[in-house]
Amino acid sequence: MKALVALILLVQLPIHKAVPAAPPAPLGCDDPESEAAAAVAVNYINDHSHHGYKFALNRIENIRMVPQGPNNNIIFLELDLLETKCPILSPTPLENCTVRSFAEHAVEGDCDVKLQKVDGIVSVLASKCHSHADSNEDVLKVCPDCPLLARLNNTEVLETVSAALNDYNSKTTESYLRLLEIGRAKIQYHPGHIIVTEFAVGATNCSAEEAKANVGACQLLPEDQSNFGFCTAVMVKRPSQDLQVDCQLYGHQPGVTYIHPSQDTSAGLAPSAVGFTNHNLGLAHNNPVASESSSSEILRSMLSAKSVTKRAVAEAAQHDKVPRPVGFVPPPPPCPGKIRHFDI
Repeated sequence: MKALVALILLVQLPIHKAVPAAPPAPLGCDDPESEAAAAVAVNYINDHSHHGYKFALNRIENIRMVPQGPNNNIIFLELDLLETKCPILSPTPLENCTVRSFAEHAVEGDCDVKLQKVDGIVSVLASKCHSHADSNEDVLKVCPDCPLLARLNNTEVLETVSAALNDYNSKTTESYLRLLEIGRAKIQYHPGHIIVTEFAVGATNCSAEEAKANVGACQLLPEDQSNFGFCTAVMVKRPSQDLQVDCQLYGHQPGVTYIHPSQDTSAGLAPSAVGFTNHNLGLAHNNPVASESSSSEILRSMLSAKSVTKRAVAEAAQHDKVPRPVGFVPPPPPCPGKIRHFDI
């Protein structure tokens, strides 16, 4: 009888099931952790870009975190970037680089980045970017008289760069400079005809005087002595004729190299820049030391993350249709984040 009572009591005892750990709260685009990951991503993008200008963060469009284990998460970021005035070869830290204003014909970059955070350390696994200049129509709405970006291989642009570099080399007592690439150019036709160009240069193993005798023998300095710089030139064709050139050499920067285009084109332009007004950020890079090195696997996971995010946004929109009490103020959506400069 006692055994039967004990069995009944045992059956009646509550059974405590293991409660699974709650998933981490979703990150908002303006959360400190999101911004820290974005900073790592932007630095990685600039470090692996070889042409044009540095880009700065404008907005975190979306973020998604996927737990992989204790203190181990995969982070997917969608970023909006804006071109700065700092050439990619410039030693100026990104935080000191000025973003080009809307009226200066801004260039926007769109990036998808996959990162991993292990024990608080964030590293990039892969990134995929492209960039484009704002439309002429949008610029002219804000500034009807502003000059617009010209194609980098425009004949007048090439003539201006050639004349400017020849003018500089004819007057300098320092190293003879060679053109690396044209960065950007703008042409104004009214009230005057003015061409403004920006271009990267490299010092050679010849003095300007030695180059006069045999310019073909002048080669860029070797990597351990390299000295890159940047020039701006303004050519006025009408109403009067004038040419102004300003060049600045950065001095040797250990570890900084210039990647020449895979094939020769006019003015040293990469094939992707010929016929366009800006160097395409066009970065698709996989970190060779990352734990995931398969480009196809990384690309698939990035696309999958975007589809999941879109589905979540759609579900949230459907949820917002539920009737709310009078006076209810919904919290701001976690994404997209704040615009740091301007929207284009």
